[in-house]
Amino acid sequence: MTDVTSSKSARHPHHWRHDLIELAALFTAVVVADTIAKTIAKGPEGPYLLVFSAIALIATAAFHTWWARRRSHASHAPPAGDTGGRAAAVPAARPGPEAAKGPAADGGTGADDLSGRAVGTSLWRMRTTVADTPGSLAALCTVLARLDVDILTLQTHPLADGTVDEFLLRAPADLSARTLAHEVAAAGARDTWTERADAHDLVDTPTRVLGLATRTALDAAELPLALRQLLGRCTLHSVPAVSLTGRPTGEQAPVEGVLEETVMRLRDPHGGTLVVERPYLPFTPTEFARARALVELDARLGPRLPRGRDVLTLPEGNEITVRRADQRDLAAARAMHDRCSARTLGLRYHGPVGDADRYLDHLLSPRFGRTLAVQTASGRLVALGHLLWDGDETEVALMVEDDWQRRGIGSELLGRLVAMAEEAGCDSVYAVTQSSNTGMVAAMRALNLPLDYQIEEGTLVITARLASAHRPAARSQRHEGSRPAER
Repeated sequence: MTDVTSSKSARHPHHWRHDLIELAALFTAVVVADTIAKTIAKGPEGPYLLVFSAIALIATAAFHTWWARRRSHASHAPPAGDTGGRAAAVPAARPGPEAAKGPAADGGTGADDLSGRAVGTSLWRMRTTVADTPGSLAALCTVLARLDVDILTLQTHPLADGTVDEFLLRAPADLSARTLAHEVAAAGARDTWTERADAHDLVDTPTRVLGLATRTALDAAELPLALRQLLGRCTLHSVPAVSLTGRPTGEQAPVEGVLEETVMRLRDPHGGTLVVERPYLPFTPTEFARARALVELDARLGPRLPRGRDVLTLPEGNEITVRRADQRDLAAARAMHDRCSARTLGLRYHGPVGDADRYLDHLLSPRFGRTLAVQTASGRLVALGHLLWDGDETEVALMVEDDWQRRGIGSELLGRLVAMAEEAGCDSVYAVTQSSNTGMVAAMRALNLPLDYQIEEGTLVITARLASAHRPAARSQRHEGSRPAER
C-alpha cells in the first residue's frame, strides 16, 4: 500500500498556484452572481437575462466535464518507455523452465511422448555426494542450469562426512551421462551415479513409500517386492534361521539390523534374516531406516493374505477354487503329499520322496514368494503353484494331485503365476523339471512367450521371457564407466 500511495503522489504533484486560482475564481463567481441578481431585480429584461445565464452555466459545466475526462484519460495512459508507477512495481511473470527452453532446446514441439518425457529430452536419476558446507549444493545446481537441466525432484541423505543428494532430472536428449558426470565432478561432487528414469519415477518419495506400505499391509508376500522397489535394483535373499534339515544356520540379525555399506541385514519377523545387497551403490542411513520401518510394519501386522478367490468350472463340470495360500495351509498341503504318487513327488522335488514334506514350510512362506492353491468344493487341496524369488531370478513350480492331472489345472495355475511375475516387474521366469515331464513342457509352451531351453543330465530348465522384458533396459553408470543394471 505504501508503494502505491507514493507512486500516486509522484504522478499528481500538488501546486499552491492551483489553490490560488480556485480561490480567485470563487470570489469572481460571487461578484458576478451579485451583479446579476441586482440587474434582474431592477431591470425590465431580468427574466431574459436569467434564462441566458442558465444556458451559459449549463454549457460551461458540459465543457468542463468533457475537458476533465479528456485529461483523466491522458494522465492514466503510460507514455512510451515509461517504467514507473504500479506497472513497474509488479514484476513480470517469469516463464517456467519448459517455456524458457522453447522448441529449439526441446527438440520439437514440446509435446509429451508415451514415456512421460518431453520430446527432445530425457529423464535421469542422479545420485552424488557433496560436502556438507554452505554453497556446495548451489554450485551443483549452477552447473546443472548451465547444462539446461531441470531439477524435478531432490532428496537429501545426510552422512557423517557429507550429504548424498538424489535428483530426478530432465535433460536435453543429446546430453550424455559421461558429460553430466564430468561437469558434476567439476562442481566438487564425488561418487556420482546416473541411471535412465521413466515416468514412474515422477512420483514423489513420500507418495511412493506410502503406496509400498499399503501393499505390504495387505499382503505379507509383498515385503520383498516392496524392499526392491524402495531401494532400487538390488538383490534380496531370505535366509532362514533353521535349515531344511533342522540345523541352525546361524543367520539371525539383531533387532535393530545391520548396515554395511552395500549390504543391509534385517531381522525377519518370521525368523531368519533378510539380506539386501546393492553392490553398485552403497546404502545410506536414510534408506536403511526406511527399509527397517517396512519390516517393522510387517512384523506388527502378522500373517495376512488377500481374500480374493476365483471359482472355475473344469471341462467335466467340477468346480474348483483358486486362492492364495501360506503356512496356515501346511497341514492340508501335507495331506495332499500323502495322496500323491512317488512319481509325482519326484517330478516336483527332484530328490528323495521322503524329503518332500521338509520343503513345504519353506515354499508356503511369504518371504520366498507367492503360492496359489486349488481346492475342491469339499475344501480338499488338490494342487499348488509357487512363484519363488530366487535372488535376481524368479522360479515357477507346480504340483497337481494324480487324480486331478490332465484337466487344465496346471496350465491355469501357471498362467496366473506368470501374470503375478509380470505385475511384480520380473523380466523372466524359469521352471526346473525333467525332460520326461511332458505336462510341464506343454504348459510352458502354451504361454506363447519366447522360451529358452537348457538341459543337463536329464534336468531341463525352461526360461520364459516376459512381456516386461521387451521394455528398454535401464542403463546405469557409476562415475564415467558403465555397470550392468541389476534387478
